[in-house]
Amino acid sequence: MEQPEKSEVMAEEAEPDVDVQLHSTGAFSQGFIDEINHLLDSNDRATLRAKVDELFAADVADLLEQLDRDQRVPFVVLCGESFDFAVLTELDDKVREKLLEDLPADFVARGVRTLESDDAVYILEDLEAEEQAQILDKIPEFERLQLTKNLEYPEESAGRRMTGDYIAVPPFWTVGQTIDYMRETDDLPNEFYELFIVDPAFRLIGTVALDRILRTKRPVQIADLMEDDLKTVQVDEDQEDVARKFERYDLVSVGVLDEDERLVGVITVDDIVDVIAEEAEEDIRRLSGVGDEEMSDTVWQTTRSRFVWLLINLATAVLASAVIGLFDATIEQMVALAVLMPIVASMGGNAGTQTMTVAVRALATKDLGGYNARRVVSREMLVGFLNGVAFAVVIGFVAWGWFGNAQLGGVIAAAMVINMVVAGLSGILIPLALSKLGADPAVASTVFLTTVTDVVGFFAFLGLAALLLL
Repeated sequence: MEQPEKSEVMAEEAEPDVDVQLHSTGAFSQGFIDEINHLLDSNDRATLRAKVDELFAADVADLLEQLDRDQRVPFVVLCGESFDFAVLTELDDKVREKLLEDLPADFVARGVRTLESDDAVYILEDLEAEEQAQILDKIPEFERLQLTKNLEYPEESAGRRMTGDYIAVPPFWTVGQTIDYMRETDDLPNEFYELFIVDPAFRLIGTVALDRILRTKRPVQIADLMEDDLKTVQVDEDQEDVARKFERYDLVSVGVLDEDERLVGVITVDDIVDVIAEEAEEDIRRLSGVGDEEMSDTVWQTTRSRFVWLLINLATAVLASAVIGLFDATIEQMVALAVLMPIVASMGGNAGTQTMTVAVRALATKDLGGYNARRVVSREMLVGFLNGVAFAVVIGFVAWGWFGNAQLGGVIAAAMVINMVVAGLSGILIPLALSKLGADPAVASTVFLTTVTDVVGFFAFLGLAALLLL
């Protein structure tokens, strides 16, 4: 029998198999997507379930987003009871909302019941009140009351993020009693890192790490092990402030207290990681003027969300052009000014954006405030001046060599210094002022900054040119 050449064998081994689902980048192969579509078209429930069972929830979410819109509901329905509703917590917001609208309320209610309360609330909170009610009516009363109570807390608060699944024990229990309780109780949380110690009024008095319990003899009382230096949050506390506490104190979980200081829930670090990612993404989007835009948005939705921001920028551009119009006679006499003036405005805009980005993020993390604002403003003004001088020397010599006019080089150098100092000051003062006025610096800072650097840049350069060169 003729043996295949070694190169042929290697080629066959290297050929990608449809069963290889994910590339090294984490993206699904096109072959796998095509196979899933084929299984949906052929209504092959058993094979589809086998494929999906091999994936993590986040991977199934990515798969759902890559399927055509009309294939998403059939995919979930065909998976049936094996579909993990935790997948919905990983989905793009608008994909999740549309999917929940299209799925039967009974099916959604059964799926929600399999989740911890914080994940269930996360899925339900963006639905319309009528749709929420339809789903909640299908859930047993005790579970429904807990979800309803969490949904009553403000959006993006600790109450919305907390889970009611935690372990609370009295301080007089022994380690042995506590371990036996955890072994014998069926409705414990799926994952937990520490136990919460409460008094008879359910006020939190301490915590005990799980590893410490496992390393301690059974007769020892819990009160002798607990840490009473507590870090807690209130139910109405903003989730961004909660995330900051996790970061500052290296927490893995934290108790959530109501207005009577009673323990009503727990927030764990896995939920806070999502909060940190959401808040950072939100700031980036606002700075760019894309609002709540998602990758799944249609052309019309994307166009509409960006239009208002672009319209505002058009107004600021018209204002900058009006400043240029004041010096039209000056530009006519020296065409070199038209060539060079965008440089001054552009450098100021970029320098100001650097400062503004740092300032907005520092305000969001509470690293910038009244206690250090003056020092930071002085620093940014000095940085703007030093960078302005450095680039003034560079562009001054460039302009001199380019147009053979030393005075022109001096004018653009002076304008560069002026605009870079103004850019540094604007980049820090505008976010501070907006924050002081109660506005979100991430939303409005860019528009004001662009206007200031353009207007000052053009006015300084053209004004000095009109005064000194003509």
